[in-house]
Amino acid sequence: MANLQPARTKWRKHRKGKIRGNATTCNTLAFGDFGIQSLDRARIPANQIEAARIAISRALKRKGKMWMRIFPHTPVTRKPAEVRMGSGKGSVEYYVAAIKPGTMLFEVAGVPITVAREAMRLADTKLQVRCRFLAREELEKY
Repeated sequence: MANLQPARTKWRKHRKGKIRGNATTCNTLAFGDFGIQSLDRARIPANQIEAARIAISRALKRKGKMWMRIFPHTPVTRKPAEVRMGSGKGSVEYYVAAIKPGTMLFEVAGVPITVAREAMRLADTKLQVRCRFLAREELEKY
């Protein structure tokens, strides 16, 4: 299982920051015909993103094409258990992707809507955020 993390970073450790507002970019279907969109704000760990990616690719059964629209860029640090206060910031444990409401998480194309809906449902169960399924033909109606 490939561990999703940046190939290189400018700084090893980051501050946590706030995830404010709604997504203004990456909030529409750009590549595929179907996708899942986040309804919550959260910091999604790399292992959840990878689990969702595997769930989608297995549901598609090597048909169609899939796009990951998110990537875990932000490192999260943690100090070891039973360590006294002080002595600096902990080491990097894992990487997260900061997700705002409206962010498109995954997209697929080249499969029927029933297959795409089931694949996205399986991916949604792997993620900690509530998601909704979007189809390009339904968006064009509105």
